[in-house]
Amino acid sequence: MQLLLYALLGIGLIIPSLVQARPVSYPGGWTGMFMNDGDKNSAHIHYSPTAKTSIGYRFEYWRDKEMTLNAAQMNNLLKRWNNPDSQANLYIKSGVGISHSDADDFDGEASLAGFTGIAADWENRQYFISYENRYTEAIKIDDFFQQSARVGWAPYKGDYGDLHTWLMLQVKHTPEADNNFTFTPLVRFFKNVHLFEAGMNNRGEILFNYVFRY
Repeated sequence: MQLLLYALLGIGLIIPSLVQARPVSYPGGWTGMFMNDGDKNSAHIHYSPTAKTSIGYRFEYWRDKEMTLNAAQMNNLLKRWNNPDSQANLYIKSGVGISHSDADDFDGEASLAGFTGIAADWENRQYFISYENRYTEAIKIDDFFQQSARVGWAPYKGDYGDLHTWLMLQVKHTPEADNNFTFTPLVRFFKNVHLFEAGMNNRGEILFNYVFRY
């Protein structure tokens, strides 16, 4: 059963227009991330006890693999570079939980599963670049690696409280896939604590993400 679960929360930087869907929020902050693309539907709800750590629950449904993952996830901010008009971040994101498969070869199989990867980003008020990767191991079902990168440009510089707009291009690489590169032009809108993204990749698959932070 394909659950469309929702997700995310943007974290506002010191410069208001730099709100992004970050894996660690401010101390005491909650984030909900609901992400859907050509590979999977996912939801991630997390709480940040400090400015460098978040802990939470992650749900994923991988459509082609017919695999569900329920996991506890921890994100750690390894390094942040604050400059007068820009910011860069380096994170590690890891999780452990249970996967379940409905695929023919593994129908009804359940397995311990885990994942880990790094995420990095740099941005100022007009330009954005990011990279992340992840290795996933569902011991009895599957293991795979995936990585992606984004570049973004803001056509205008909004003030605090304005609707902010970004035009982005995402490139995703899945080495084991037949078509192992996908390209997704997308548009990002955010205002206050809400962030929306929508796009379509080169195979005609829809991307839709929503993030909320409080």
